Amino acid sequence: MNYYAGVDSGSWTTKAAVIDGEGHVLGTAVTRSGADLTAAAERAYEMVLANSGRTRADIEAVWSTGFGRNTIPFADGSRTELDCHGRGVAHYIKGPLVVVDIGGQDAKVIRLDAAGHRLSHRMNRKCAAGTGSFLDEIALRLGIDIGDLNALGRGATENLELSSFCTVFAGTELLTLIRSGKRPADLAMAAYRSLVKRIVAMDVLEGRIAPTGGVVAYHPIMVELIGAACRGEVVVPPHPQEIGAFGAALAALAACETQDIADTSDTAELVQP
Repeated sequence: MNYYAGVDSGSWTTKAAVIDGEGHVLGTAVTRSGADLTAAAERAYEMVLANSGRTRADIEAVWSTGFGRNTIPFADGSRTELDCHGRGVAHYIKGPLVVVDIGGQDAKVIRLDAAGHRLSHRMNRKCAAGTGSFLDEIALRLGIDIGDLNALGRGATENLELSSFCTVFAGTELLTLIRSGKRPADLAMAAYRSLVKRIVAMDVLEGRIAPTGGVVAYHPIMVELIGAACRGEVVVPPHPQEIGAFGAALAALAACETQDIADTSDTAELVQP
């Protein structure tokens, strides 16, 4: 049995996955990217090898993806985030579908046809208000750990709204609401609603919708809100935070079968929600 690995070097976290020759996930790993992307990739790779019970010698090929995919010297090839997220989701969920990936610093909407081929894509890199960084800022303003924000939001009873398209201005709005005596639970839910509003504004979300990314993995309330805001069936794939790394591992597997090592263009229409 041959084994393959993928490393997703994101601006916020670096993810890794190891699969066998049939595409089964044997292990995953997540670590903070920090300022040294190469070191983070090495760290994630060592972690995933340990988690999967494999050694470097067992791996037939390693492919990279993500923001820092060209900073990983041990990678045998690379694919864009768009390719790998689409590839990873399509392995689990039958198309046509819309992949909505919410990362720490950007958000993507990827349309796939019934065969899993990408039809279109849109990305938001202009403002943190549509990303996980926005939730980190909100948690900081509320004085809680980001891991507690989801549970806090579930206790909301009042429908508040953050109207600003800017994280900085939204933080100012939040301070105004805090000063007026609004409950932290209602403020947390307002932040989630604001994030969903910005994601939905990127494109028409309908049909089968597959949310992915660290925000989806750690904030399940986002999945519920996306489902309520869109016209369609929401299906979360396994290991949504590591889906890009999984897609890169699938690309490594496919490349070894076809001897294809070409990268693809990462151009996308940048949209401001």
